[in-house]
Amino acid sequence: MRKLFACLLILSMNAYAVDPSHTESLRGYTAVHSTAEVQWEQKFRAIPEPDRIRENMRRLSARPHHVGSPYDKDNAEWLLAQLKSYGLDAKIEQFEALFPTPKSRKLELLGPARFTAKLEEPALAVDPTSNQKDEQLPTYNAYSKDGDVTAPLVYVNYGAPSDYEQLDAMGVSVKGAIVIARYGETWRGIKPKVAAEHGAVGCIIYSDPKDDGYARGDSYPDGPMRPADGAQRGSVMDMPVYPGDPQTPGVGAKPGVKLIPLDQVQTITKIPVLPISYADAQPFLKSLGGQTVPENWRGDLPFTYKTGPSKAQAHLAVAFNWDRKPLYDVVATIPGATFPDEWVIRGNHHDAWVNGAEDPLSGASPELEEARALGELLKQGWKPARTIIYCFWDGEEPALLGSTEWAEYHADELKQHAVAYFNSDGNGRGFFHAGGSHSLENFINSVAKDVDDPETKMSAWKRARLAARLRGTPESRAEAKSRPDSRISALGSGSDYTVFIDHLGVPSVNLAYGGEDEGGGQYHSVYDDFYYYTHFQDTEFVYEKALAQTAGTMMMRMADADVLPYQFTDQADTIHTYVTEVKKLADTMRTQIKDRNADLADGVYKAAADPKKTSVPPPVDVVPPYFNFAPLDQASDDLTAAAADYEKAFTAHAESADPKVNALLIATEQALTDPAGLPNRPWFENMIYAPGFFTGYGVKTLPAVRESIEQKQWSAVDPQIARTAAAIEREVDKLKAATTALNGE
Repeated sequence: MRKLFACLLILSMNAYAVDPSHTESLRGYTAVHSTAEVQWEQKFRAIPEPDRIRENMRRLSARPHHVGSPYDKDNAEWLLAQLKSYGLDAKIEQFEALFPTPKSRKLELLGPARFTAKLEEPALAVDPTSNQKDEQLPTYNAYSKDGDVTAPLVYVNYGAPSDYEQLDAMGVSVKGAIVIARYGETWRGIKPKVAAEHGAVGCIIYSDPKDDGYARGDSYPDGPMRPADGAQRGSVMDMPVYPGDPQTPGVGAKPGVKLIPLDQVQTITKIPVLPISYADAQPFLKSLGGQTVPENWRGDLPFTYKTGPSKAQAHLAVAFNWDRKPLYDVVATIPGATFPDEWVIRGNHHDAWVNGAEDPLSGASPELEEARALGELLKQGWKPARTIIYCFWDGEEPALLGSTEWAEYHADELKQHAVAYFNSDGNGRGFFHAGGSHSLENFINSVAKDVDDPETKMSAWKRARLAARLRGTPESRAEAKSRPDSRISALGSGSDYTVFIDHLGVPSVNLAYGGEDEGGGQYHSVYDDFYYYTHFQDTEFVYEKALAQTAGTMMMRMADADVLPYQFTDQADTIHTYVTEVKKLADTMRTQIKDRNADLADGVYKAAADPKKTSVPPPVDVVPPYFNFAPLDQASDDLTAAAADYEKAFTAHAESADPKVNALLIATEQALTDPAGLPNRPWFENMIYAPGFFTGYGVKTLPAVRESIEQKQWSAVDPQIARTAAAIEREVDKLKAATTALNGE
């Protein structure tokens, strides 16, 4: 299939869009500076070497390096030494955070067919680092509460809110039960959150082979997919409320800072949680009685999936060491020669759940090579116009700890000086993908056109564009033919960009290559290590090199521009689509509720006519009113007009612009934030992008409006429309000021 797709790409090259060449200046550059920049970027992209990136990964993944472990600190100190050896001014900034580790774990199936879960991933002879038992964190979910519960089991599919609606329709309750959910679809922290809201007393999360096991490919070590005893560690902290240290929300967690008492922390789960393998899960799933589940709830294990409750009770007991651990953020700075008070920031985390070759070192290893390449350019006489900051974050895996604490500690400076933040995490083989602030969409497209895809030798931009045409939806295929810039996705959460875009309003990008490697099977397991990555992922490290080339070019191009190369017409177009979506959502929900109530009323009428019925249920939902979307429509139209005016002024006057316009541009994304934050979670201030309250990682755009509708909080919708429209209008005002400055008025 992969060979066929490659052939289709080659056959398509002449039929589809051709990359524009650099016959004109780079956006934001004078003609003279553009020529010099293109030459420096070409020199930069010639420097990264796959073998060096491979060696970075080998060294960093040699031992488990979770937060608080000896090798986590050792890696930070090694990264510091490497950065200094490149000629960069580097330091370690230390913070501390709550990081619970297991004291005891037990999961049993009681009754005649008693079973005790192994809760262990066995070492494999072929995988040399899988046997480092004394250093490995066991399988557990961080920020689960302590608990010891015995109760029947109920199967809840992926444990999403919609799954509980299905259970309600089937007459199945989880109240007083331990739920068993499979990984996937929703972020793991949502599963115990929703379970607790429905009255469950415990939560087990298992990896079904349908999602990342043998149903998708050969199991490790014969292939890349999760083996029977593989289990996924991970945090279940309620990060949609706030990420970072649970005891210091909004405050950089330096030693000595005032802490919220543990019993007052909002983000620890309300019920105990434990992850298990599908080998351990089978006896529990087999014990379930009740109804056969819907077809789309069925995994790939060889028995009938049922809802429960179980015939035998389960016993779940977990206890944790609730310790605070040090965080080691490694930060290197290259001072800007022209605009030293404007900062371009790059980040990837260095901590892992175990050895972490794919997550995070497939991103951190290229980032280190980027830093080396920039050090080589400095020796050749290059000097960035803006200050460049390279960061290797600690503590991302538990709760985005290192990046959040650093950014909260430096929040006032970042609001004044941060131009953009460029993030990566895991990286693989395949197509270029980016998500982020849509004021950077055009910029991202421009860089992707200048980086070669290592397998096809066409540009990374063109290969991704062709993939969208061949693999995408009808809408995306149509856009790939007509829209000059490929769309980037919106960001929710799940990596270190979160504090920058969601809390501080710093324009942010998350970038990676992937899609041709069957990844994910060893996610957060002991088998995500150097052996696994070098046998099943980007085995030649050529896409690792491509990531270094892409992210490094972005850093240089943003740092050296005379006028910040933000572009707002793409952003205005995207926000217009979001407004259209929430209006359609409201109409769809109104129709669905009316239809449901009509069906219920019909059932009530029939039940009332039946003398055997003694009572009838009332309609369950209030039909939503018609909302006043006029403020959002107006704000969206105003942004479209302001973006067009800015683009006209930029085209006419950018070459002679006063550099003071950059300060106005830095304020544009921040204008989209509201200090009051989102409903029930004030830490999240961005009114355009946020992780969903019930999705965890997945983004909700125009979140205050969209989630008020989704959660049927009808009285909140119009006020949230007004707040969101006001944020867009604030950006319009900033954009008008920048336009005036460009025009010299």
